[in-house]
Order: sequence, then structure tokens, then C-alpha cells
Amino acid sequence: MKRSRVNEILTEGDAFIRSFGYVMPPFACLSPDEMQARAGDLAQIRQRRLGWDVTDYGKGNFDSLGLFLFTVRNGDNADLASGRGMLYAEKIMISRRDQISPMHRHNIKAEDIINRGGGTLTLELFSRAPDGGIDEEAPVSVFCDGIARTLGPGDKLRLTPGESVTLMPNHWHAFWGEGADVLIGEVSTVNDDVTDNIFREPIGRFSTIEEDEAPLHLLVSDYDRFFAREN
Repeated sequence: MKRSRVNEILTEGDAFIRSFGYVMPPFACLSPDEMQARAGDLAQIRQRRLGWDVTDYGKGNFDSLGLFLFTVRNGDNADLASGRGMLYAEKIMISRRDQISPMHRHNIKAEDIINRGGGTLTLELFSRAPDGGIDEEAPVSVFCDGIARTLGPGDKLRLTPGESVTLMPNHWHAFWGEGADVLIGEVSTVNDDVTDNIFREPIGRFSTIEEDEAPLHLLVSDYDRFFAREN
């Protein structure tokens, strides 16, 4: 993706989020220079990969295959290993109309996916097979706002604004906005986008950025390179 396109997506996404009354945390407004100047103060933000995230999954067609995310808070794997401390994470995301977030699952993360407003959030669901792949025959059991639902393999679950679904590591899922763009909330156990995304197809979690202009804000995938001088 070109950085100029990423900058456009960030500007459009920020406006869309704010249109629903959701206020971003103060660090969302920081420029790359401000983040560099406050590197010491922002160490946890970088280490836990809080912040902006735009991905086309390495396929170069964001409008049809992509996702906008902002990680608001996140624990770390040491918390999970000890069973104490900050065991949770929160994201705000945007799934555009008919824009696919591809089929994937997690080994560790459980998550509530919440339609915070806009169109219908549609999910395609499968259960995990014993070998870790997709079970094409098993039913899918989930909870939607605390109420048990059972669907057939590959069935579509449609969430209108205010509705949510709880997904466990045994749930394969893809999702997209239907009818209009959708604002999505995610509340989960500790989030690790580097190692805990298992995709059905061999795709990348992060985009390769072509630097055709200066970044408006750093993406979480920029942190390692941008702050490499400190490591």
C-alpha cells in the first residue's frame, strides 16, 4: 500500500469513528515526530502495539480485502502465562461495505466482536477440526449477547448495531460489512497480531508500505523500524 493511501484511510477512519461519538485516546493524535520525542513515555504503547493499523493482508486491494483497526489497550503474553494482571485487550475497527476480513482463527485469543454502528456485520463461521483446519461438517456453537446460537458450517451470522458474538479459539471466522460500513468493537484476551493469527489462505497480516509521502501517524507495523535506533 502507498503511504498516501494509508494516510487517507486514517483520516477517513478517524472521522467515521468520531461520527458515532467514540472518542479516541490522546495518543492517537500524536505525529511520528511527537512519538519520537516522547519515546520513553510511550514505551508500553510500542511494546504492546497500541495504535493505528491498516492492512490489505499483503494482497494490494484494500477496498475488497482489508481492515482498519486501532488497538486501544492490551496486556502481554506474560500476563496470560501468569494468569494474573492485564489479561485483556480492546480494539475499535472499521469493516467497509463488502470488504472482506479473510477466514482465520486464533490459537489463544477469545474475543467479543460487537457491531457498534453502521450497517450489518456479517460473519461466516466454521468450527475447528482436530487437525486445526476447518471442519466442513460440524455445527458451530457461539453465544450472541449471552444467548446460545447454533449454526451450520459456513452459515452466515448477521449482527445489527448493538449485537455481538463471542468467538473462541476453535472458531474460524471471516467478516465484512453488509449494506454500509460498520464500526466494530473488539474486547478480547491479550492480543498478539504477530503470532496468533492463523489464516486459511497463505496471506500476510500486515501490509508492505510504499513510502510516497510522510506518515500522518505511525502504524503499529512501523514501530520496530521507526524506533530501531533505540533497540
